[in-house]
Amino acid sequence: MKTPKFLLPVATAGVLALTLSACGGGGGGTTASSDAEQGLDGRGPITYVQGKDNSNVVRPLIEKWNAAHPDEQVTFKEQTDQADQQHDDLVQNFQAKNANYDVVSVDVVWTAEFAAKGWLQPLKDKMALDTSAMLKPTVESASYKGTLYAAPQNSDGGILYYRKDLVPTAPKTWDEMMGMCTVAEQNGIGCFAGQYAKYEGLTVNTSEAINSAGGAVLDAEGKPNLNTPEAKEGLENLAAAYADGSIPKEAITFQEEQGRQAFQDGKLLFHRNWPYVYNLAVTEGSSKVKDVLGMTALPGKDGPGASTLGGHSAGMSVYSKNKATALDFLKFLTSEETQKFYATQGSLAPVLGALYDDQELVAKLPYLPVLKTSIENAVPRPVTPFYPAVTKAIQENAYSAIKGEKSVDAALSDMQASIESASAGQ
Repeated sequence: MKTPKFLLPVATAGVLALTLSACGGGGGGTTASSDAEQGLDGRGPITYVQGKDNSNVVRPLIEKWNAAHPDEQVTFKEQTDQADQQHDDLVQNFQAKNANYDVVSVDVVWTAEFAAKGWLQPLKDKMALDTSAMLKPTVESASYKGTLYAAPQNSDGGILYYRKDLVPTAPKTWDEMMGMCTVAEQNGIGCFAGQYAKYEGLTVNTSEAINSAGGAVLDAEGKPNLNTPEAKEGLENLAAAYADGSIPKEAITFQEEQGRQAFQDGKLLFHRNWPYVYNLAVTEGSSKVKDVLGMTALPGKDGPGASTLGGHSAGMSVYSKNKATALDFLKFLTSEETQKFYATQGSLAPVLGALYDDQELVAKLPYLPVLKTSIENAVPRPVTPFYPAVTKAIQENAYSAIKGEKSVDAALSDMQASIESASAGQ
């Protein structure tokens, strides 16, 4: 959601930090403004902080940067591959005003929280970054209240991977896909799985299910809108599929990697995941699907469904002493050459719109047209400084509904009430 940029956040400590900030301020105001005015001309060594570099994308880029900038070396601080731990690590170091966390990888749902607390350097005026060539959703996801607070680094949209040796024609709707589960049963494998463990991936999958059924987690005014027939249909699709075995029982423990491994091991007919899977599924020696890998848009009610917008941006800490170097590094990360490398090396979706029409790139990455459709039709998760509390409400209730511990109606009502309570402090 990086580590390849698909691993996404939810953080107990983050929720606590937000609660405390709601009660007594959280590092914004005059102090934050003063910090943002410091170090603008500073040049020298900086540190880049990101989750586990599973696709070996970060190290080659930093080696390239360091070879060209001997006096402005970048050190890579690699976090874990768990997004909640990544989030908490950033929160703790921002709270401590650690000047050594110069540039940090920011999940799209962290932007509002970190910006509202005054931890990210506004990318305007002297620190302005040109975003004119970037996909609009990626810029919006890196902004808060109309100001850019991070450099869009890569985007993401959900993709349906499938076995084209078993299913020659990809399903376009949820009902079509469920109807194909007999093929999975005949071949002794699971039918479909996404990410259903109780973590941020479940918020992503639940949002996609609700949005793809014509519902919405929030209405146009930003208020929870979950007690609707459409929202019920979306969550019911997941709960019913789990109950009848179309979603295998072990999938309730799946995060991105567990699902990817199951699909690559030939244990699933359909799998919802992010673009990074493509590169691994076709190159890893143990992959049983490398020659039969199909990709299509997520299925919806009457056609393609609504993906949840994913991706990461690179934020500059207001506490950095070398912001001029940090800004140049942000420009390096968003350059066309780097963006192509992200795509070819890590199957990470570019933020530059023109690259989706680059025929040389499309020849190497045939999923790009599918991905462009996914991103263009993607629905973002709630933009709120209180996001960790909101996503926690979605996860806990959706998890209970899918497992059958709570009815779908009760889960949605409880989800609605919890989100209203979490948002009350805004």
